[in-house]
Order: sequence, then C-alpha cells, then structure tokens
Amino acid sequence: MSDASAAPRGSLPLGTLVAGCLAVCLAQIGLAIPATLNGLFQEHLHPVGSQLTWISDAFLLPVAVLELTFGVLGDLFGRKQLLVGGAGLLCAGEAVAASASGIHQLWAGQALAGLGAAALFPTSLAVIAAGTHTGPQRARAIAVWASSLSAGGFLAPLLGGITGTYGSWRSAFVVVAALAAVSALVSLRLATNSRSAEGRSLDVGGQVTIGVGLFALLYAVIQGPADGWGSAPVVVAFVIAAVFLGLFVAAESRARSPLLRLDLFRNRSFAIASVVAVVGMFSFLGTAYAASIRLGPIQHQSPMRTAFAFLLLNGITPVLTPLTSRLLHRLPARALLSTGLALIAAGDFLAAALDVGDGHLTSLVLPLGLVGIGFAFTVSSITATAVNTVPLPLAGMASAATNLLRDFGFTLGPAVIGAVALSQAASRVTSSLAASPSLNAESRAAAHEVLKEGGPLALNSVPAASPPGAARAYALDALGHGYAIGFVVCGAAALFSALLAVTALRGRTAQESGTPTEEGTERTALAAG
Repeated sequence: MSDASAAPRGSLPLGTLVAGCLAVCLAQIGLAIPATLNGLFQEHLHPVGSQLTWISDAFLLPVAVLELTFGVLGDLFGRKQLLVGGAGLLCAGEAVAASASGIHQLWAGQALAGLGAAALFPTSLAVIAAGTHTGPQRARAIAVWASSLSAGGFLAPLLGGITGTYGSWRSAFVVVAALAAVSALVSLRLATNSRSAEGRSLDVGGQVTIGVGLFALLYAVIQGPADGWGSAPVVVAFVIAAVFLGLFVAAESRARSPLLRLDLFRNRSFAIASVVAVVGMFSFLGTAYAASIRLGPIQHQSPMRTAFAFLLLNGITPVLTPLTSRLLHRLPARALLSTGLALIAAGDFLAAALDVGDGHLTSLVLPLGLVGIGFAFTVSSITATAVNTVPLPLAGMASAATNLLRDFGFTLGPAVIGAVALSQAASRVTSSLAASPSLNAESRAAAHEVLKEGGPLALNSVPAASPPGAARAYALDALGHGYAIGFVVCGAAALFSALLAVTALRGRTAQESGTPTEEGTERTALAAG
C-alpha cells in the first residue's frame, strides 16, 4: 500500500513534481554530457578501439542493469530516500570523473554516476505516477516528466559546450556534481514520500540473474567489435547472457513476489511499448552518438558547435510539452508514437545523405530537427502507454521496467552504431590505402601503423605534416561512409518501430480513456489488448 500523503486523493503535490522532474533532468544531463565532449576526450585522453564508446556506456551499463532493482527498493522502503541517495551517488561519481587522470578513472566515475542515475530514472517517474489518480492528470504529469528528461538532454550540450570551450572537460563534470547536490537537497526538502510495498520483495534470485545477464549481454555487444565477435571473451559473455536471462525468466515465473511480473507482457500495449522503447530509443541515442562523433572527432568542431546538434535533438521537447500533453490525452497512443518514430526515421535518412566535409551547422537543422520533434512525441507516448496500462499499485514496477527498456535501448545505441560505423570505416580506409597511387611507401606504412593502434578516428586526427598525415583524407572519407551507414541503421530501426506501433497497438488504454482505480482494475489491465 502507498504511504499516506498530505495531499488529497487525485492531487499531485507540487513539491513532489518539482523534485521528480529535477531528478530525471539531472540523470539525463549525466547521461548526455559525455557525448558533447567526445572530441576533447579523443584529443586529451587518446582512447583507442572501443575505449571512447565505454565512456558513455560505463554510465549507461549500471542504469540498464539496476533500474528494476531500484524500482523494488523504492516500492519497499520509500521513493524519497532513493531520490536523495541517487543524487548523492551521481554527485560522487561526477567528482571522481572530474579528477580523472586517465581513461580508467573516468570510466569508474561514470559507472558510479550511472549507479545514481539508475535510482533516479525509475524513482522520479514512480513518485509522480503514484501521486496521480486520473487519466488527464497522469497524462499531464508524464508529459512534464518527459519534458524534464529531454530538458536534461537540452542542458547537457550547453554545459558541455560552454565548459569545454572556456574551461575543460573536467569543468563539465564539476558543474553536474553541483547540480546533483542541489537535486538531493530539493528532494529532501520538497518531495512527498511514497511506496507500494504490498506484494513486493527484494527477489534476490531475479536481481542477480537479470543483473548478470544484462551485464554480460551489453559487454559482449560493446566489446565485440574491438575484440572480434568470435573471440573467447565475447562468445563466453553471450553464452552467460543467454543462460542468466533464461534463469531470470524461470525465477520470475516461480517467484511469489517477482521483480518483474511477466504477465504484464500479456497486455499487448505494454508489450509493444516495451519493444518500441528498446528499438526506438536505440535509434534516437544512436543518432545522437553518430552526430557527436561527426562533429567532434571527425570534423574537429568545437564543443559549442557540437552542442548545437544536441539542442536540436533535445531542446524541442520542452517547447512542445503543452501540445504533447494535449495529444496524449486526446489521441490513441499509436498515433502519436508512430508519428514520432516516423519523424526520427526521416531525419536519420536525411542525415545519412549529408557530405562528411560539410561543416555548416545549417545543414543539420532539418535532419536533426525532425529527429528532435520525433523524440518529443515518442518518449512521452512510450512512457504513457506502458505506465497507463497497469493498475496503480504496479506503477513502480511498470516505471522501472519502462525506464530499463528505454535505457537498454540507449545503451545499445552508441555500442551498435559505433561498432557498425567504425568497422565499415576501417574496411573502407584499408582498401583506399591499398589502392592509392599518391601515397609513398613511408606514408602508407605509417598510416597502417596508426590504423592498427587507434583505428580510423586516430588516423583522421594525426597532424597533416606527419608521415601518416597524407592519408587523413582517406580516413575522413571512410568515417563519413561509416557513420552514414550508422544513420541509416538508426533510421531503419525507427521505421520498424513506427510500423510495429501502427500495426500492433490497438485503441486506447483503460487509463487513457478513464479514471484508474487502485482496486479491481488489475485483471482487466493485464488481460487488455
């Protein structure tokens, strides 16, 4: 049962809304800020192979693995405590990252900050969902929450651009640490505590199996391109992932109080929203990652100019909040969802056609603007579809599951797109070097040595006057080709999700069309669809 609240039934306390929105904004800032700084990381830390990808994924990995666990902890022990503690962990992680002397300490700081974000993402949504009791009110609250999430993605590039241009990449992490401290204080003072402990337990078996399974799967996907898909560590990781995810399903089907109720997926709307959350969010963050690499390590543009792309991707959502909230209540979920995904696909296909030598920011306005509008519609409708199709006592579980799936898709974005783009670029530049009539033997040998050590991004960054510098044009062309394919992959994923939403989602959810009740709706909600 939920803790008693000072607010009357049906009224969401303003302090709780503010605390929840600030928490998710903070978590998204922590997630998004490394992408703006990829060029500086490449310049100062000289990452090789998959090390640059791991800077982002070190944050995302604990988020994807532990969100269900934090959803349970919030239901059992109170969500306010998790809002405060999650912000504290994120503050500590950003401080570790800011003081990093090398790539490995930066990873450690990112992982600690991601642990805090793993608490903030599901808890911020659950604490807001638990305080709403009508369809229109919940639609408005979820739209504000989703806009706050996107505002974090909007603010992150501004912070990264300003601090990267006028300070250093370390300054960016210091600013985020300060924001995390503010969020912790706001949650401590303003948030109303809530929980839903009935029928919930720690479910150690479920937590261990899904934690190991997801970690192994993500490790294999991220490290596969660097080590080789047939290498022993990657193959073993895939086997471990398959075994432990199977054990998770078996454990949850037998658990008296499961971490995730598998019968939620019998609800067509929840199941389809889950698939779309993974594939659609993979498409969005893959797009953001490809844009950051294009502007930073490939074109060597400043962090401020890189920030412009992220303003297009994330800054539109807060502006569209009133429209999104109205549409969420008036339209079937599939209409808004499929429209948003189709816009993302269109933007990606346009981005893929851009010439890699085109450094004009105006060229990005249409493709990334379409992706930004599409994301505004998609993230709100995915969240509303998933949370609104379950009864109120299961809001915490649905919130955690929805956030896990969304962030699992986020984690796959940089990993898969980086793997696809760099493998295609490496193949193309190797062929170009072999066929080039203008390179002398010294330059060709030096270029191959740089490729072997650091890949196409390293070759693209060598001084023009150095022996391998004569091959920079081939690296630039190859990287443009590779990341164009990355944009196409993102567009195809978004298009697939749009078609799935159109063909598989049906009508409105019970809570979209009426007033949810805490009792008597569970059987109907789980059988819906």
